[in-house]
Amino acid sequence: MKRCVKCILPETFPGIKFDEDGVCNHCRRPLKRTEEGHRKEWEDKFLSLIEEYRKMPGSGATYDVLMAYSGGKDSTYTLDVFVNRYKLRVLAYTFDNAFMSPGAFVNIRNVCANLGVDSMVVRPSPLMLKKIFRTAAKKPLYSPKTLERASTICTSCIGMVKSSMLRTAIEKNIPFVGFGWSPGQAPMQSSVMKTNAALMKISQKAIYEPLHSIAGDEINPLFVTDQQFSQPDRFPWNVHPLAFLPYDEKKIIKRNKEIGWVKPDDVDPNSTNCLLNAYANNVHRKVYGFHPYVWEIANMVRQGVLSREEGLEKIEPPEDPDMVTLVQEQLG
Repeated sequence: MKRCVKCILPETFPGIKFDEDGVCNHCRRPLKRTEEGHRKEWEDKFLSLIEEYRKMPGSGATYDVLMAYSGGKDSTYTLDVFVNRYKLRVLAYTFDNAFMSPGAFVNIRNVCANLGVDSMVVRPSPLMLKKIFRTAAKKPLYSPKTLERASTICTSCIGMVKSSMLRTAIEKNIPFVGFGWSPGQAPMQSSVMKTNAALMKISQKAIYEPLHSIAGDEINPLFVTDQQFSQPDRFPWNVHPLAFLPYDEKKIIKRNKEIGWVKPDDVDPNSTNCLLNAYANNVHRKVYGFHPYVWEIANMVRQGVLSREEGLEKIEPPEDPDMVTLVQEQLG
């Protein structure tokens, strides 16, 4: 398969074009500013918001940040950053999608205990979730553009995570929602962003309607209500600090080990917490001809976070057939 000679995007990726030197159209675009000074601007913005919030009358919520904590490598490191770099009170929010590695739950328990962080685990009905994932494996549920960024299975899962987290933050009056997104997953420009209620309502609808057609009203507790959408002043800020902080995978793993994290041995190369991931990747590759993580990893290669060789190691090897079969059997 032909791939860009600079990043790792393949010829099967939608809309890709190569020049005579084998460089793709995405690599030919100028990079967004990522120099240290620009990174500092975004961190300073976050620090300013923290101080502003602390000075507000009646701002004494129990928690400062609701952190999306999957027990994975990046979310573990981000949790540590919120606690030890920014000295924030964090509630770790874990969405159990019924396919989490047992090792991930051990990591969640140990890391939260070592950091002194409260932990909240939300467990929707496994039967409902499996019904959703079975359907997502068979047909596209969302716009074609989403397929460039993630599998339909993962888009369904993260859609439920984001909406249920937002609802929880509103209900608990938590001013910040934190994510452990890598630099390739989301741009620096969105690293500190106020949730826009009107836009979020549109985004939620795009996820809610397909999932509701599959699972019915059983999914309603995972989504923001119309009444909550009518109170935009209560919506939190979204923060993903790995976009503006130095990102070094080896240093991240080293620090994680210091706070009690151990990499599970039952996951694929692109996940450190989810057993469903290998199956979702396998389905996406068969149907669309490219790895669903290739866009994210290509971005990290362009930014110098990963070498091209390291990027290829994450997306070229086929999924472990035993992992794929195990999930197929569990989905039924």
